[in-house]
Amino acid sequence: MSDTDLSVLPGQRRGNWIRLRTLILLRWMAITGQLTAVAIAYWGLRLDLELGLCFLLIGAAVIVNLIATFVFPETKRLSERETAALALFDILQLGLLLSLTGGLHNPFALLLLGPVTVSASVLTLRSTLLLGAVAVAAVTLLGLVHLPLRTASGEVLRTPPVLLAGTWAALVIALVFLSIYSRRISSEMHAMSDALTATQMALAREQKLTDLGGVVAAAAHELGTPLATIKLTSAELMEELGEHPELREDAALIRDQADRCRDILRSMGRAGKEDLLVKQAPLEEIVREAVEPHEDRGKRIRHALSPACEGPQPSVLRRPEIVHGLRNLVQNAVDFARGEVRIESGWTPDRIWIRIADDGPGFPSGVLARIGEPFMRSRRSERERAQRPGYEGMGLGLFIAKTLLERSGAELTFANGGDAPRGPGGAPALRGAIVEVAWPRRKIDAVAGETPVPRGQNRPISA
Repeated sequence: MSDTDLSVLPGQRRGNWIRLRTLILLRWMAITGQLTAVAIAYWGLRLDLELGLCFLLIGAAVIVNLIATFVFPETKRLSERETAALALFDILQLGLLLSLTGGLHNPFALLLLGPVTVSASVLTLRSTLLLGAVAVAAVTLLGLVHLPLRTASGEVLRTPPVLLAGTWAALVIALVFLSIYSRRISSEMHAMSDALTATQMALAREQKLTDLGGVVAAAAHELGTPLATIKLTSAELMEELGEHPELREDAALIRDQADRCRDILRSMGRAGKEDLLVKQAPLEEIVREAVEPHEDRGKRIRHALSPACEGPQPSVLRRPEIVHGLRNLVQNAVDFARGEVRIESGWTPDRIWIRIADDGPGFPSGVLARIGEPFMRSRRSERERAQRPGYEGMGLGLFIAKTLLERSGAELTFANGGDAPRGPGGAPALRGAIVEVAWPRRKIDAVAGETPVPRGQNRPISA
């Protein structure tokens, strides 16, 4: 499962996911607050308000809520257009109510921030820009056109012009800042959620393949006995049918096919047997398994052991997240390499590491610090599109690899070759992208680690 396989995820997220009931409850709270504010201002503070018009605007909000409650089911989820329309109604209704109660001289003008901030969290950029523009226009008009606030004695309550201009500027800045902030936080949360979902899908897929190996081994074991019986019976028939060449040939064919089935099941059993040879493997074998799907893609892949290795080669836990994570890193290196990928692995008493390097252009300097973030898009040149067709550049593959490997206890380092030292055996170091994956040895060592392989009946036979 690669970037291309999962490229559909960003386009599928957050579609029709806002419940109408949620907006209805929020609007009832707003209606209650508006009625309370108007009642206190009119009867408590003795302000001269256009009470009939105020109640008319509040009644419009009540009617919209009642229609939404009785016409549509509670479980209805709103589309992008429906959500934007309701938010636009809230801005206009509140703006008109403020125009009847002093405009920007009314301290409750800051409530215009609410619908725009909420829409920035759940709507697309286009809808958010539209609602933000309407809100800014409403704030500007409220500063110019409004009914003044008057006391019962006729005194007009006014904010000094300098403070009024400051209030307008503060509201506009707050609208822009809160919209950007809410949208950025919401986008990052949803991107991380989608990427983690994709990671779980990749891990589940790898785990299913591992489980399938156990099923194959069980099938091979169960079918062994009937195949042996078929072979024995066919051999006896061949002896008894010596005087009938045609029938003897049929019996020989049955025996040969039984042998063929036995060989197929034996190879399948070796690939899926649930014994220590599958639960653990030498470090070189783990790397070979990660490289195998990419060996025939036109790039030369070289694997070597570091001359700095100390002691015998460790036997590593063959965990799906390790294999799949390394496979994604190798795929990324092969995709961008011009002709060669080098993999160097090594170990010390405390550490196991694998370094993957290619001779491609390397990581862009502006992206290097952000590698591992999900759905990290960048505009690609025509040359890059021709080099890796179908690749959308979301960064999801690297995110999956990084997440899975870190789950196994690894620490990943991303860099460019540059003036890197010579590689193993004195070979010139590649100057493309370099990824180093390092584990504390106790995390993945199958013999002396924290999670040793359980000892079952099936064990590798020592020579």
